[in-house]
Amino acid sequence: MIKETFLTLISTYSSDENYNLDCWLEIEKNYTSKSRHYHNLDHLENMLTELEAVKSEIKNLDTLVFAIFYHDIVYKATKSDNEHQSALLFQKRITKTSFTHIRECMFQIEATKKHELSACHDTNFLLDVDLSILGKSKDVYTAYCKNIRKEYKIYPDIMYRPGRKKVLESLLALKSIYKTKFFIEKYEPQARENLRLELQQLN
Repeated sequence: MIKETFLTLISTYSSDENYNLDCWLEIEKNYTSKSRHYHNLDHLENMLTELEAVKSEIKNLDTLVFAIFYHDIVYKATKSDNEHQSALLFQKRITKTSFTHIRECMFQIEATKKHELSACHDTNFLLDVDLSILGKSKDVYTAYCKNIRKEYKIYPDIMYRPGRKKVLESLLALKSIYKTKFFIEKYEPQARENLRLELQQLN
């Protein structure tokens, strides 16, 4: 499904089937690298699935779907500019098509770095589907935590745990983790419970 979704999207703006396939193969290669335990194709598929329920509320769906596919295309646990590099790679690839909302999509991709409430309606939905994992069942959340830890295995616990605690505390300090009414109602209570539980385990 995920491959067909991307190829259908890009073919709207490019009749070069070989180029379109090359773009998909690059996405597939990056998201299936051995270092990816959470930020992989399953993550993208989950985001696309979550998006289905709110598609009618999205103003520019193609831009948002492009942002989903490219927001983690560059992902290295040791780097702090992954979102920026992902946006630049998106720009490089999609500029060769007739898609015109390049800047808007780059903005959305970069917004996934800080996850701050945006003035852009669609960006808030992107941020919410990106963090939808936080509000899943305890079992799913536990598996997510383990996979995140694997992605940061280069760091020993003495370095990882304080950093992870800071992330959790910053999320819990927010008035709401989610930005949109739909996802606040769907996931906010469970997400807070999951985050608090993980934080207790890290102390």
